[in-house]
Amino acid sequence: MTFAQFVGSGSTGIVGLLNTIVVPVIFALAFAVFIWGIINYFFIHGGEETKREEGRSFALWGVIGMVVLFSVWGFVNILLSTLGIAPTR
Repeated sequence: MTFAQFVGSGSTGIVGLLNTIVVPVIFALAFAVFIWGIINYFFIHGGEETKREEGRSFALWGVIGMVVLFSVWGFVNILLSTLGIAPTR
C-alpha cells in the first residue's frame, strides 16, 4: 500500500473515511445547533428575553461552526489537489 492509497479517497483511505462519515456528521451537528437556536429564539421562548438570547447565541454559533467547517473543508480539498491526492468522485 502506497502513501497515496493510504491517504486517498478509496474506501480504506483516510480521506475517504473522513469524506463519507466524519465530515457529514459534523456538518449535521452544526446544522442541528443552528436549527435548535432558531426554534428556541422564535417558537419555544418567545416572551423570555434571556432564553431568546440563549437561542440567538445557539443560532450564531451554529452559523459560525458551518462557516468554519466549509472553510476548512475547502482548504483541505485545495491542499489535497495541490499534492495530487485529491479524492475522486
